[in-house]
Order: sequence, then C-alpha cells, then structure tokens
Amino acid sequence: MHVVCRPVFGLTVGADCFNSLLIFLRGYKAISDYLINEQIRDKEVRLIGENGEQLGLMSAKEAYAIAKEAELDLIKIAPTAKPPVCKIGDYGKFRYEQARREKEQKKKQKGAEVKEIRFSPNIDDNDVNTKVNNARKFLEKGNRVKVTLRFRGREMAHMEDTQHILTDFSEQLADVAVIEKPAKLEGRSISLTLAPKKK
Repeated sequence: MHVVCRPVFGLTVGADCFNSLLIFLRGYKAISDYLINEQIRDKEVRLIGENGEQLGLMSAKEAYAIAKEAELDLIKIAPTAKPPVCKIGDYGKFRYEQARREKEQKKKQKGAEVKEIRFSPNIDDNDVNTKVNNARKFLEKGNRVKVTLRFRGREMAHMEDTQHILTDFSEQLADVAVIEKPAKLEGRSISLTLAPKKK
C-alpha cells in the first residue's frame, strides 16, 4: 500500500493522519462541541438513523461502519446520555442547521430588550401620546419598557403630585402591557417597568 507523507508543522505525517488533522483544524470549535466518526470510541451507543429512526444499541465501531456504508458521518449528539446518542448524517449540514438554530435563539434573546422612555412632569399631552405610541411599538415587538419620570430643581418638591402621570401612562397601554415593576423612586426620577401582555 502506498502511503503519501506530507510535512505538517515541521513533522511528516501519513495521509490518514493528515486528513484527520485537517478535519480537526478546520472545525476545531465544532469538534470541541461534537465528536464525529473515529473520534467516537464508546463501547456502546444508541444509534439514530439519517431520517430519525431508532437503530438500537451497538458499539461505536459498528455505528461508524453503518454511517460509512451510507457515505455519511457518525455524530455524537448527546454525549452525556447513558449510553451516548449518535446520529447518522452529513456533518456539514448538521453544523449549518445547529448554527442557524443558535442564530435564531440569539435573535429572540436580542429582541427582548428593555427600552427606556423618559419625560419630565411638565410634558405636553401631545408628547405623552407620542411616547405612549412609541412604548406600544416596543411592547408589540416583545420588548419591555422602562418608563422614567425625571425631576429637576423645584420639580422635586412636587414628586408625589405628579406620580399619576406614570399611572395614566400605564393605563393607556393596559391592552398590550402589564406592570412588571411598580413605580419606584430612583434618585431624581420615578420609574416603572412594563412587560408585554402574554397572548
């Protein structure tokens, strides 16, 4: 048998070893998450076929032979299960789908931000309506809204008289929001947090 040797980082390695090294380097992060093919050395694994069918318990060697025969990869998808669960599939496609799922989860997490709306106690009614409409848009997108009433100078003496502004504000959004954190004094301002109403 003819073995091709190639220099890698000053060392000469055989073709099989070189290919394994390439796979390892190309998908270092991915491989730290999922073991594939020859990297799986468990005595017993639960095997799932390409289409999700249960193929039963067998050695990792047998499972890899089945995957190889189907010209696909053996991927360890649940390493902590007893016995570990492996799936037959295209590793590239599997990683792509995983990355897409992670991206979607991050989008959902990112969407649930806390938006802040600030105004002073002397705000005009038209401006209040604009702020209410902005808050409504944020809440409908799934964001929480922190509504802050800020006081300056002499306004501090009339804090209690103006607290109803926040109550009125939250009442105008009662159809789309619930009060998550009630009005609370924070230094020179009073804030409350609204969360989207669960449908």
